[in-house]
Amino acid sequence: MRLAVFGATGGIGLELVRQGLDRGHEITAVVRAAARMPARLRDHVEVVEADVMDPAAIAPGVEGRDAVLSAMGSRERGPTTVHSGSVAAITEAMRRAGVRRVLTVGAAGMVADAGDGPFTRYVLKPLVVQPLLRHGYADLAASEELLRRAGLDWTVVRPGRLRDAPPTGRYRTSWDRAVRDGHSTVRADTADCMLSLLDDPASAGHVVYVAS
Repeated sequence: MRLAVFGATGGIGLELVRQGLDRGHEITAVVRAAARMPARLRDHVEVVEADVMDPAAIAPGVEGRDAVLSAMGSRERGPTTVHSGSVAAITEAMRRAGVRRVLTVGAAGMVADAGDGPFTRYVLKPLVVQPLLRHGYADLAASEELLRRAGLDWTVVRPGRLRDAPPTGRYRTSWDRAVRDGHSTVRADTADCMLSLLDDPASAGHVVYVAS
């Protein structure tokens, strides 16, 4: 498949590029600064340098692609619009280009539900994690609402607390509810999950939780 990857220089984004190439996909990396893409990968992908918040600027990275993968994120704890702003631009560019399939990265901590154990559902998430990360989660929630209204074939992948490690090859997933005791997720596993869901039409319109 011909894939456009946003956030391609971040932890999950780099894994999407690496693993996507290993699977034989043609990768277009849409980035703010091409120099941040490691040379060993830059030589094997098409790099489009653009303002990710501008639909017209990112259009060359979206047109003619089979699907879009977004691993956009923000390291700031304060108010942010990185997620919602990028999703608004990406979905607009996709509509103009006639591209329908899109997968984005969310966060398992933003919702407490019946999939969680009692402590996580009633204490850890609502009293610790969600207040601490409230601004980022508010932006993620806004971005997911934009996805739902965009009329595209979307899937949101929600990992637990992200960590760096080699891919485990044995991560767990759950659709539309949290993975029990799924507190952390390896970035490489998150990327593998997203790439595996790409051509699964049943996953369109669903939130998929992933835990290592």
